[in-house]
Amino acid sequence: MVRFIGYGFIGFFALCCLLPFIMILSSSFTTEKAIMESGFVLWPKEFTTFAYEIVFQNPRLVIGSYVVTLIITIAGTAIGLFIVAMTGYALQRQDFLYRNKISFYIYFTTLFSGGLVPFYLLVTQYLHLKDNYLAVLLPGLLSPFLIIMMKAFTKSIPHEITESAKMDGAGDFTIFLRLILPMSTPALATIGLFIALGYWNEWYHSMLFLSSNMEYRPLQLFLYNVITSADYIRNSAASSNVPPQDVPLESMKMATAIVATGPVILFYPFVQRYFIKGITIGAVKG
Repeated sequence: MVRFIGYGFIGFFALCCLLPFIMILSSSFTTEKAIMESGFVLWPKEFTTFAYEIVFQNPRLVIGSYVVTLIITIAGTAIGLFIVAMTGYALQRQDFLYRNKISFYIYFTTLFSGGLVPFYLLVTQYLHLKDNYLAVLLPGLLSPFLIIMMKAFTKSIPHEITESAKMDGAGDFTIFLRLILPMSTPALATIGLFIALGYWNEWYHSMLFLSSNMEYRPLQLFLYNVITSADYIRNSAASSNVPPQDVPLESMKMATAIVATGPVILFYPFVQRYFIKGITIGAVKG
């Protein structure tokens, strides 16, 4: 009986999470007129693909934005995951002399920051990364929260494993690569998912450092510009007494949401079991 109630509650909760996505998908195939008259519904009343036709009006730019985002996401996730894993492992080592000072410095950055203007000047004036994809890649490599998470997980790995490997003549880097990383798969999958989602959804740094002179910009910024242009056209049309339903702004918002989240939804089931295990890091010890 308890299991039946639990499954029923989980099923109801899953349905509540699924319905908004179905509504977004349905609205992306609904005419603007139907949305304005009936609102967002679970099944399109007037089916149309006009919103997707506008989004994919220039397929070359869409594909180019996808490629740029994929490259930045894959490269940033791989490099960032490796750096975070090394940092978290080093900070939990009892024989690391400055681990407490460095840990405090990392934690301190979560409380205070230099602000937007110094950060912008650092990237553009000192690092000279204006209109460079590295300006999007580098800021997302490290996160204090992810380092703390990795530190907590590697701390749960018995220290005797490291000691026995040292007795067999293994160096620190060999121990990290051959022992620590394989045993940290749940943490790596969880942290990697966080980093990948951060890069995939990133648009702010792209807006700051990548100008319109670049032909291909990350997907989220490209879709943001599509929506902004549609909004501008709709406002201009309204001032010219053109019916607002002729500019499918709301359905375009839904279509861009589907375009942006589709690959993430397809990828998530492959790391779900690691993610569920990884979010319990530190919850049970012993």
